[in-house]
Amino acid sequence: MLTNSMAAPALCAALGTGGDFAEIFYQDKTGQSVSLRDGRIESALTQRIRGAGVRVFKELSCVYVYTNDVSAEGLLRAARRAADAVGSISREAAVELTGSRAANIHPVRALPLDISGARKAKLLKDACAAAKGASARIAHVQAALSCSQEEVQIFNSEGLSVGDCRVRTRLAVSAIASDGRENQTGFSGPGALMGWELFEERVDPEAAAREAALRAATMLTAKPCPAGVMPVVMDGGFGGVIFHEACGHSLEATSVALGNSEFCGRLGQRIASPRVTAVDDGTIPNEWGSLNIDDEGMPTTKLTLIENGILKNYMVDRFNGRRMGMPATGSSRRQDYTYAPTSRMRNTYIAAGSDDPEEMIASVDCGLFAKQMGGGSVNPATGEFNFSVAEGYMIRDGRIAEPVRGATLIGRGAEVLQRIDRVGPRMWMAQGMCGSVSGSIPTNVGQPRIRISEITVGGR
Repeated sequence: MLTNSMAAPALCAALGTGGDFAEIFYQDKTGQSVSLRDGRIESALTQRIRGAGVRVFKELSCVYVYTNDVSAEGLLRAARRAADAVGSISREAAVELTGSRAANIHPVRALPLDISGARKAKLLKDACAAAKGASARIAHVQAALSCSQEEVQIFNSEGLSVGDCRVRTRLAVSAIASDGRENQTGFSGPGALMGWELFEERVDPEAAAREAALRAATMLTAKPCPAGVMPVVMDGGFGGVIFHEACGHSLEATSVALGNSEFCGRLGQRIASPRVTAVDDGTIPNEWGSLNIDDEGMPTTKLTLIENGILKNYMVDRFNGRRMGMPATGSSRRQDYTYAPTSRMRNTYIAAGSDDPEEMIASVDCGLFAKQMGGGSVNPATGEFNFSVAEGYMIRDGRIAEPVRGATLIGRGAEVLQRIDRVGPRMWMAQGMCGSVSGSIPTNVGQPRIRISEITVGGR
């Protein structure tokens, strides 16, 4: 761990050529992963990431230097390199730090790295067996357990000195169903900002494994999805990935500050159906995307992005806030110390509404029920997206009918937001990893069941 007496001289050195703000981010993270394939241990790995990054601002210029030498001399060297890139003038700087520990709103009862390897292996073997037993069509199962314990400290030239501890645990199960001619895959990946108590309080590993297996077996028997423009009822949980990708990234200052978002300059304007309220919340206790403080040391927040269709806020980090003339929102994140931070999502979801989930199905003569979404791609500047449906069913005459596969949803974020005409009363979330310029980070996506009045469905 770093001390104030180590950090303060480095911050002064970082400001020594004319910078107007300096920051040090220190990280010490130990991660462990264990994976099984068809009941046999495939790998067991432990890794440690330890280092620090020094960031310096000069007006609208930013320099970031990182090092794995976290001695006092190593920090000074990194700070001087950053200062050399900022300017050539020489000046004296003084920094006084006041230390604190972030208030912990995400309690952990059982540190996952303290759990024995035998106990972890048993959990994975039980999950594999449950997936295999879910259907005779399951040919292969892979299960993995990942956990991490991380200490961070953030110091800056405004006097901030704050530390935090972050503990995450996640199970991932992938099941492959086969009929001898072709294969289909089902996936389940529950996780949380929790320790081993995750599997005692929130997640049944065997149930999660069966869910993945049954999805794979169902899609193996599915027929190709017909293509066309049609209404789509999208289930909750991971269905929220469309908002995350097609709209959420366009509301991050990473895009907005540079004019690379379809929502630039639209605060206070209607950008969605009046039924849509969307939130990015880093404060939900123990959720996968939650934090006590962000990676700039600011307490995380509950941020309403869209309220009844009106754009209320962007997600803003400190540096892009300078460009935009807006305060930071506790949304600054990074994968590790080798990345400079920027604005990122945390737990992002469409809030619950009041529409009847069954009526959504009954209201559709011919359409698609997207029970589980898969991956996709999006252009934040235009909002154009393309997402696969991992588990889908046709809706015929107001009833869920046969399963279909190969469905994709194609459109623009702004258009989809306007076409959401039903929002159900129960919101739930699902876990994922989000990639951007500051690396890959844990994020939650979520929504209730919703209906989109029409969208282009790709298929055959």
